[in-house]
Amino acid sequence: MRGWTVVGGGITGLRAALTLAKAADVTLITKEGASESNTHYAQGGIAVAMGGVQDVELHGQDTIQAGDGLVFEKAARLLVEEGPVRVEELLAWGTHFDREGSGRGELMRTREGAHSLPRILHANGDATGREIGRALLERVGQEPRIHLHERVTMRHLVVRDGRVIGVHALDDHNKPLMFLGSGVLLASGGAGQVYSDTTNPGVATGDGIAMAYRAGAEVSDMEFYQFHPTALSVPGAPRFLLSEALRGEGALLRNHRGERFMERYHPMAELAPRDVVARAIMREGMGERPGESLPVYLDMRHITGKDLRARFPGISARLAEYGFELSRDLIPVRPAAHYLMGGVRTDLHGRTTVPGLFAAGEVACTGVHGANRLASNSLLEGLVFGQRAAEAMVQEGLRDELSIAEEKAAPTVQTVSVGEGEASRVAALRERLRNLMWQHAGLLRDQAGLSAIQAELHVMRRELPAATTRENAEMCNLHTVAELIVASALARKESRGAHARTDFPQHDPGQAKHSRMVRGHVDFVEFT
Repeated sequence: MRGWTVVGGGITGLRAALTLAKAADVTLITKEGASESNTHYAQGGIAVAMGGVQDVELHGQDTIQAGDGLVFEKAARLLVEEGPVRVEELLAWGTHFDREGSGRGELMRTREGAHSLPRILHANGDATGREIGRALLERVGQEPRIHLHERVTMRHLVVRDGRVIGVHALDDHNKPLMFLGSGVLLASGGAGQVYSDTTNPGVATGDGIAMAYRAGAEVSDMEFYQFHPTALSVPGAPRFLLSEALRGEGALLRNHRGERFMERYHPMAELAPRDVVARAIMREGMGERPGESLPVYLDMRHITGKDLRARFPGISARLAEYGFELSRDLIPVRPAAHYLMGGVRTDLHGRTTVPGLFAAGEVACTGVHGANRLASNSLLEGLVFGQRAAEAMVQEGLRDELSIAEEKAAPTVQTVSVGEGEASRVAALRERLRNLMWQHAGLLRDQAGLSAIQAELHVMRRELPAATTRENAEMCNLHTVAELIVASALARKESRGAHARTDFPQHDPGQAKHSRMVRGHVDFVEFT
C-alpha cells in the first residue's frame, strides 16, 4: 500500500494517524481492541501549562528537576511549549475535561508530585486517558484514509535495502500478515509486563522496542524504569494503580506503625518525585528479618468536605471490590513497574537511527523525561511527539509503491496451533523472567543481582520459542527488553532517578549522559 503504517492505538498513534491521513492512506494496527492501551488506564491526568509564559517556564523547570540531571532540555522545551496547542485541539474535538463548579466553569487544575503548582487536567475524575482516547478514536473514525486493524500482534519489522518498509504480524488466529508501505511509526507503548508487579495492561510487552532493536535501531536509557509508588497491595489482586492525584488531594503515606514517613525522605513529602516516594515506601516496608515485608498505607481518612467517591469514581469502584473505601480505610500500597523512560532512540521529530522507522510516545526515547518522568507528562508526550513524528513523515514524503513481485517474494509463515504442553512451557518461562526482573532489576539493584540475571537471560535465550503465536512473540520480545534493561543497568555505575544501585549509591558526574545500546554494546552519549 502506498502510505504509512502506525503500530499502536494509544494517544500517540491516534494523534499521529490523524496528521498522516491528511497526506495519504494510513494502516493503524492495534494489539487488542482499539481502546486497550496504556492511554486507556491513565488515571492521573495530563499536565499542561495553559496559564501563559510563566506557567510554561515553570512546567519546563519542574520537568528538568524531576529528571535528575538527565533531561534533554530541547525536548522538554518542545513538550511544554507545544503542549497547550495540542490540548486545545483535544478540547475542539470534544474531549470533556473536568471543570469547576457545575461543569461549565474554568478547567479544573490539580497538583501532583514534583509539580510546583496545579496544572493537571482530569476527565471524569480518574478516567482521563479513557476520555482522551474516546475523543481521538471518534475523530479517527471520521477519516476514510485511516484503516484500522485490531487484534494484530507484531513479529518483526520488514527491512529492505537498509530501510524499514513494513511489519510482519499475526492475526488473532495466529495467521501471518504483512503490512507494507513507505515507512513505519512505532507508537506501541511500554513494557511493564517485563516485571511481575506492574500497573500496565497485558498488551505492554515491549514489542516495538524489541523489534526496533533487532532491526538495528539504537535504544537509550533502558535502565530507567519508573515504579509508581502506590499500587494496590492485596494478595491475589492485580497491582491496580492508585493515582498520584490522591496525594495531590492530600493523601498521606503511613508505615505499619501508623507514622508518616515521607518528610524524612524529601522536603516535598508525599509530593516528592516518584522515584523518591517509591524507594521510601519500599524501605519502610522492609522488616528486620530477611524477606520480611511490612505493610505501608495510603491514608485519606482525614480529608473532609470532599466527596472522594465522586472525585475518584473509578478508583473507588475498584477499591470497593476488595472492601476498601478511601474516606474510611487505610489502603495498603506498594510500588509497581509503571513507565519506561528509555526506548528507541529518536531525534525531536521521531526519526530513529534506521531509515523509514519512526517512534514516539513511551516506546521512544527523546530524553524528555531524563532519569525520572514528571507525573502526568506521559499523555502530553504522546500528543506532542506523535504529532511531530507524523509531520516529519509527511515531509519526508511517500516512497515508490512496492511491486507485486516484491510483496510475493516476502517470507511467509504457516498458521500454527500450539499444544497445551508448549503453551505451558512458554507461560512458565515468562513467569520466571518476570520474577527475576522484579527481584534483581527492580527498584534496588547491585552488580551481583544484575550479573546473575544477565547469566540467566543468556541461558534462557536457548529456550525461547519461535515467534509463531502471540504468546511466543511476546515472550521473545520480553526477553529482548529484559536483556536491554539489565545490560544498561550494569553499565550505569551510579544511582540516578529511577535507577538505584546499592553498590553505587551516589551520582557520578561523569555518567550524566544518556546510555546508548546497539548490537550488544552500551556506551554513554550527549543528546544534541
